[in-house]
Amino acid sequence: MPLILTEEQTMLKEAADGFLNERAPIAHLRKLRDSRDPDGVSRELWRAFGEMGFAGVLIAEEHGGSGLGAVEAGVVAEALGRTLTPSPFLGSAVLAATVLKGGSEEQQAAWLPRIAAGQAIVALAVDEGPKHAPAKIAATAERSGNGFRLNGAKGFVLDGHVADALIVAARTEEGMGLFLVNPSTAGVEVERTMMVDAHNAARVTLTDVEVDADALIGSLGGGEALLEGALNLGRACVAASLNGAGDQAFQTTLEYLRTRKQFGKFIGEFQALQHRAAHLFSEIEIARAAVMGALQALDAGKDSASLSVSVSVAKAKAGRVAELAVQEAVQMHGGVGMTDEYDVGLFMKRVRVLNELLGDPGFHQERMARSQGF
Repeated sequence: MPLILTEEQTMLKEAADGFLNERAPIAHLRKLRDSRDPDGVSRELWRAFGEMGFAGVLIAEEHGGSGLGAVEAGVVAEALGRTLTPSPFLGSAVLAATVLKGGSEEQQAAWLPRIAAGQAIVALAVDEGPKHAPAKIAATAERSGNGFRLNGAKGFVLDGHVADALIVAARTEEGMGLFLVNPSTAGVEVERTMMVDAHNAARVTLTDVEVDADALIGSLGGGEALLEGALNLGRACVAASLNGAGDQAFQTTLEYLRTRKQFGKFIGEFQALQHRAAHLFSEIEIARAAVMGALQALDAGKDSASLSVSVSVAKAKAGRVAELAVQEAVQMHGGVGMTDEYDVGLFMKRVRVLNELLGDPGFHQERMARSQGF
């Protein structure tokens, strides 16, 4: 299958890029950061996402969504990477929506239409340590009456501080379980943590939190497969955002090379910088192809083993290339590249966070090695 966008997907890309450039350019991030906005995210913008159909890109039409696929979700994620826009898209429209599609009809009816309309934010709470490690979840869910009692602590919960609902991954006697939890339930503590890139996450602590049996999403013991499916899609979309951030940092640098003069010449005329720019261009195109391949594999429903490899290749490659792109951007800008006045420093911070989110390159390289029996 060609690793390029179809005509319809190209139209979606143009719409997403145009919308974000107009409604949420990098100045939007700066405003939220500098004003110390208590939410760090715009609910109004999220509702506009719903009106544009972006929030429901992965949600079926019967629940108010567009019923599109992973490639389209990646297109929106890449656009968000270009503008560094703080948005619940990844946490709610990708991760949470994918998990909820495996839930009951009641759960889907209660949450999917609201996510698609940009009216609700649902956060997936998985990681517990400093690194992404879904296989090492220690939070527990014990049977209690007609429901469950949850205990544990979660970190790096995207937009958890403004979430209308949490999806908590916890261990049960039967295996992994995923539970819908109201943040206002007794025993739930949520602490906002502003990350280095001025985006938002939260720490969530659960102490003897009682939930009914209908809070369980899917089946007991079936949560692992449901979670892995959502995480794979999320990883591919994070890789797309890395592509967007890396490529935009590169484009900004090219413009600087064309306009900045040194020793009476535009610095883009120096052959050494031309070689570095050409190398970076090639790497960005390779990363873009890897991410497109992973997104297409998700839409094609490939078997889990080859799918996981495709996703890990995409996330690792996109992370390495985006890191190279922002490093080159800062170096080619010279000393001013590290100042807040220039946007390239913001891209460097965003890439650093996206690299850690849902597994850094090391995590995915190890994952690929294990899949090959090493």
